[in-house]
Amino acid sequence: MEIKTEENKLKQSSTTERISGSEAIIKCLLAEGVDILYGYPGGAIMPVYDELYKYQDKIHHVLTRHEQGATHSAQGYARISGKVGVCMATSGPGATNLITGIADAQIDSTPMVCITGQVGSHLLGSDAFQETDIVGISTPVTKWNCQITKASQIPEMLAKAFYIAKSGRPGPVLIDITKDAQFEEFDFKYEKCKGVRSYKPVPETDTTSLQAAADLINSAKKPLIVWGQGVILSKAEEEFKAVIEKAGIPSAWTILGASAIPTDHTLNVGMVGMHGNYAPNVLTNECDVLIAIGMRFDDRVTGNLASYAKQAKVIHFEIDPAEIDKNVKTDIAVLGDAKASLKSLLPLLEPNSHNDWHQKFKDLYAIEYDKVIKHDLHPTKEGLTMGEVLKEINIQTKGEAAIVSDVGQHQMIACRYADFKVSKSNITSGGLGTMGFALPAAIGAKMAAPEREVVMIAGDGGYQMTIQELGTIFQQRVPVKIVVLNNEFLGMVRQWQQLFFDKRYASTEMTNPDFITIAKGYHIEAQKVTERKNLKAAIKDMIDCEGPYFLEVRVEKEDNVFPMIPTGASVSDIRLE
Repeated sequence: MEIKTEENKLKQSSTTERISGSEAIIKCLLAEGVDILYGYPGGAIMPVYDELYKYQDKIHHVLTRHEQGATHSAQGYARISGKVGVCMATSGPGATNLITGIADAQIDSTPMVCITGQVGSHLLGSDAFQETDIVGISTPVTKWNCQITKASQIPEMLAKAFYIAKSGRPGPVLIDITKDAQFEEFDFKYEKCKGVRSYKPVPETDTTSLQAAADLINSAKKPLIVWGQGVILSKAEEEFKAVIEKAGIPSAWTILGASAIPTDHTLNVGMVGMHGNYAPNVLTNECDVLIAIGMRFDDRVTGNLASYAKQAKVIHFEIDPAEIDKNVKTDIAVLGDAKASLKSLLPLLEPNSHNDWHQKFKDLYAIEYDKVIKHDLHPTKEGLTMGEVLKEINIQTKGEAAIVSDVGQHQMIACRYADFKVSKSNITSGGLGTMGFALPAAIGAKMAAPEREVVMIAGDGGYQMTIQELGTIFQQRVPVKIVVLNNEFLGMVRQWQQLFFDKRYASTEMTNPDFITIAKGYHIEAQKVTERKNLKAAIKDMIDCEGPYFLEVRVEKEDNVFPMIPTGASVSDIRLE
């Protein structure tokens, strides 16, 4: 309530007040509704932290244990809330430590504003202590960035940063502020940004293209939809569901599109991509019309482009014109926001069922179930599988948990087998594939949605890349549920070494510490499971725990994730074993 009052006061004020640049930064954040800020202090950003101390009742600052943790926490916050995530760091190494998270947010279209301190403007270019050209470094991985050297620039640039980060196709923005600009006083007045010249975040939808798309869909005998995160980012879940139900079109998802509709929806035919489901991958090369909605035809989705859906007419619903024809040649492009486009498409569609076409998906699913799924979820071998861990988590969370996964074999298993009943429930690093993403991202997700169960799934490799964020969980008392599927390998790399490098396991076997002792050192309840008979009770203990919980599950060392499309292969050449 205080933040809202402050925001209204700032928006309605027609007068100015003389304050420092540092205080102006805080007031700008308040005006944008920021209530949680992730960061790590240092010399060049210290004036802002000094002002932040005075506003502790309005903005909750979360001290992460590494600046990369701050970016991933801001990402997790943004992904589950739909709001802009905010993080802050000092100059030099503090700023450069943000880069991995910024790059991750850029490729996964996550709205984020990053504020970095910088040496005094008179020192720029002098190689001063902790001076780094963070604007130059971050340019390739930000949607927009700028450097502020005068306090009077702060309101306009911060307003512009938030507008650009959250409008159109979202992304990360970085604002670098020199130390003298933080100390300098000026007459402060804040107005939210409502537009930027030459920047058009949402292109206008051409009604002719929309009608052409509808005509092609209506005449299709074997249509297939592949949807991505664009459906979630545009809050188009209901419109999307209405479209697929009216047209009766089997629909598959990219990993970032997962959870837009429930996993058990009859028209949800599974995941596409390298470790996606058998049916949608194979039938991509049999459909007559391929409808892509809010996805970018990533190489892990398409496999060999030379053989990808060559028999099909391609319709691409997309907000970013740069994605049209970038990888896959489009027959009809429908530019615009997915929510508006799908709403306009719905009345143009004819009701349909495509029963014979649906049966093909069911037949191929039966093959995949027999060769892969039943062995993952209902194993008879002695060793624990990653799939059966996910199955038990599904049962005990009733499919309502937000699953935050790291990168590797466990990520593909989590995406394949997690039950999703609620949108914004699959939070993972998609395009960049950042190991270490999950633990800090789970912190941000839980703080943004404290009413939701947040379960983090990681491997023993990725977990150790940001393991220090257990300290953030301890200090902030964030009740995140942490599951490490430990196979004592860098599992995905080992799988490739087994299949393509004659089992030469070069630098992939892990000698791990005692994870239970480490968790308990941070006063986090912990348990290890090594036998199947103990799995159900251990997961129940974890879910029932009111605070944070760490669960280590020792899974089979050399288990592989199938199906799999080898690099460079066609999507229809997917391997089941």
